[in-house]
Amino acid sequence: MSHQPQEGADDGLQMFRDSAAGFLGAADQRQRFRRLEASGGGLDRACWEQLAELGWFSLLVPEEDGGLGLGLAEVAAIAQEAGRHLLPEPLVDAGVQPLALLARLARGGLRDQLLADLQVGRRVVGLAWQESAGELEPGSGMTHARPLAAGSAAPGQTLSVTGTKRFVRPGPGADGWIVAADLASETALVWVDTLASGLQVEHESGVDGMGTATLRMDEAQGQLLAHGPEALAALQAANDTARFAQAAELAGIARRTLELTCDYLRTRVQFGKPIGSFQALQHRAVDGLVQVELAEACLRESLRALARGDGESLAAVASRVKARCAYAATELTRAAIGLHGAIGTTNEYDIGLYFKRAMTLASRLGNAASLRMRWRRLHDEAVASASSGGPAAVSSAPEVTSEAAFDFRPDQDWEAMPEPRFRALVRALFARHYPEHRRFMPYRQTWAESRDWYMTLARLGWLAPAWPRQHGGMGLPADKLIAYIEETEAWGVARTPDQGLVMVGPILMRFGSEAQRQRFMPPILAGEHVWTQGYSEPNAGSDLAAVRTEAVQDGDHFIVNGQKTWTTWGADGTHMFMLVRTDKTVKKQAGISFLLVDLKTPGITVRPIRNIAGESDFCEVFFDNVRVPVENLVGGLNEGWTVAKALLGFERLFTGSPKHSQHTLRQVEKLARQRGMQDDPAFLVRLTELQLDAIDLGAAYTGFAELAKRGEVIPPTISTLKIWSTETYERLALLLIESAQDYGAMRDHCHSDEIDLHVVAPLFNAMGAKIFAGSNEIQRNILARTVLDLPA
Repeated sequence: MSHQPQEGADDGLQMFRDSAAGFLGAADQRQRFRRLEASGGGLDRACWEQLAELGWFSLLVPEEDGGLGLGLAEVAAIAQEAGRHLLPEPLVDAGVQPLALLARLARGGLRDQLLADLQVGRRVVGLAWQESAGELEPGSGMTHARPLAAGSAAPGQTLSVTGTKRFVRPGPGADGWIVAADLASETALVWVDTLASGLQVEHESGVDGMGTATLRMDEAQGQLLAHGPEALAALQAANDTARFAQAAELAGIARRTLELTCDYLRTRVQFGKPIGSFQALQHRAVDGLVQVELAEACLRESLRALARGDGESLAAVASRVKARCAYAATELTRAAIGLHGAIGTTNEYDIGLYFKRAMTLASRLGNAASLRMRWRRLHDEAVASASSGGPAAVSSAPEVTSEAAFDFRPDQDWEAMPEPRFRALVRALFARHYPEHRRFMPYRQTWAESRDWYMTLARLGWLAPAWPRQHGGMGLPADKLIAYIEETEAWGVARTPDQGLVMVGPILMRFGSEAQRQRFMPPILAGEHVWTQGYSEPNAGSDLAAVRTEAVQDGDHFIVNGQKTWTTWGADGTHMFMLVRTDKTVKKQAGISFLLVDLKTPGITVRPIRNIAGESDFCEVFFDNVRVPVENLVGGLNEGWTVAKALLGFERLFTGSPKHSQHTLRQVEKLARQRGMQDDPAFLVRLTELQLDAIDLGAAYTGFAELAKRGEVIPPTISTLKIWSTETYERLALLLIESAQDYGAMRDHCHSDEIDLHVVAPLFNAMGAKIFAGSNEIQRNILARTVLDLPA
């Protein structure tokens, strides 16, 4: 099963993954899960000590404290394997969270002793900070601590603790807990041993069968570890570190659940066929794949963002990534039970164990819904306090003092340039050169409308940001390319006729001859050639291999006859890249070739098609004995299907770009400001979910964009990006129309004292995007066969 693209695997991370997979795979963790559940939901001390010997509990501990001094990436690698194999022990609760907390406290005394014991597995310890369901932030509980002796409190001092802590893990088998309490109006962290007087422990079973405890303390004695701002900050960071580790474990659960479910769909037979051949079940499995790929992309990009120090806090990143992975795992495991049928509901079948563990992890330290709103609060606070950086607000332009204040040269060191500086540079370029009256155009623009801007970008050297420099492009790295797209959408820059840039150029770099690259690529950069696509035909839309337009070789030319339809910018195009049938005697994919055609050639007729929005941005193109030079053949005779599949990868990458969703998101935000909807809780819940959908779409896009930039093959999983992008785009468009109330029925741009935007255009555009480049239903069919390996 293909995974989403990743950067070259780090040897150290791979070592941890392999080590974890080897250890966990040596025993049937699911049977261990059942045994521990039957014995009360404790933990296996022998196994716990083995985990310690592997160094798992030393990852986040500084080398000065005998640890490995590593970070979240290593924790996430191991946690994902723990989720895949269903390790029953409370890895996050006892192997990550308390160690993350202690590592942040000042060295000395009890802190050092506990940290040493936890690393070798001599003690099993949990955090007890939560007092009621749904708590996300520590520091406001009713548990109180007081010194038994007079004087100011100091680490190691004995305290008396009174209060109740709920949802504590580990419960059974723990040697004690680090309890958060109020000490003189400050947060205190107190070590309370299991055998402490005044402590009553009530054991309960979680939905996964593992033990949870409620601690009732009535003058229970413990020792002070730390108090004050340092203690509160350490507890907050430990909780968010735990959320991140939970997210990784949930991602592992989701991936393994998908694999197990597809195995079942391949082998279970009903009505004389494997049930995995039923399209309805295939599409449900693919929807699960989309969520898994999105969760893994979010996890990877979040780790990179923290490593880069992009400015987003650990709390915000952890909220976002846990919300995404919790949703993916709970939705997928629940769907998996249905896809298994009745056997999925039995305790003896493994899929239920994954479901229950996902439910448990998703609920602890905040569920998906609450963490989305926590992210929203943290995000809004960060935006309010930021003085610069981030996508430009649509309501204002950046201050531009002089041309000399910005260096627009296209050959700068983009890798080294800080992202806030790059974003400011892009905004300055738009402010200086992009026509104000052409911002936020509702529909696709013609060549006549966009030519001046195209030529301005060409003059400045900014026309091809994704092309390598040796071919005349800017060579932007993936993170800067995403930033460029975001700023383009934030500014409302209209898309130009760009199929030469996003399709023809990349194809010629990969499949074209040097002569073809020299002949066709410079005119794209010069604005001399406007390219259109000739794929779809009246009976060959999503079934692209059914093309019937024929090219018969006649000496040094092909004679082309047939029809193409749904040709974007057909009325403006000067050239077309097209698929033609050159051999009728072989299977349909094998007899196709890829041609480049000058549309001024005699015998070509172009007829516009008017769509339901009243626009004419598509055309039919008819070919009647059109002579095309053989030298315009790309990739060899009858090798067009290989070229076409690669081009579809680029097209789906373009269709999967987050810019369409980002633009609509900004329209929704603009409408919310205009209509005073920012304080509507129901609206904010929906907006936040869609905002995170768009952000995580950007994370998924980044991985594929990196592959394209390196010239590597774009894998079939690109179809997951196309599905998620266009369906997120549509969901945002529907929210825009719903929020606009009566304005959602207006055809044109709405100008009034209540609103100033085009409400319906995004929906019309999104509906088309779901169909173009292969409809989303066809994408699901492709993914079911090529990625999930389900039977035809």
